[in-house]
Amino acid sequence: MSQYVDGFVIPLAKDKIEEYRRLAEKAGQIWKEHGALDYWECIGDDLDTKDMVSFPQLAKVSPDETVVFSWVVFESREHRDQVNARIMADPRLKEMGDPDNQPFDCKRMAYGGFRTLVHS
Repeated sequence: MSQYVDGFVIPLAKDKIEEYRRLAEKAGQIWKEHGALDYWECIGDDLDTKDMVSFPQLAKVSPDETVVFSWVVFESREHRDQVNARIMADPRLKEMGDPDNQPFDCKRMAYGGFRTLVHS
């Protein structure tokens, strides 16, 4: 059975990186406790590209923003759905803050679930 991946691209104000890091560390613990196999949160570093769409272009960031590229690995889509249901019921998620007052704009976040095509 191939693994399943939830992926995220998030525009983030540069002055909110540390606040986001603290939130992501807590989230990663919760996701893994509920069964996620792996949890990654990466901050943009080498984002200037030529002859293709860059992440900053894709995410429509302003000069004072960067991009977070994140993914969570699960056993399968069914496993992802089970894990995410447990996470959404976990009271610690609500303790992480008001969803309308996060260090990033949820409406600008890109998200999708992906079937593994190649893993080597």
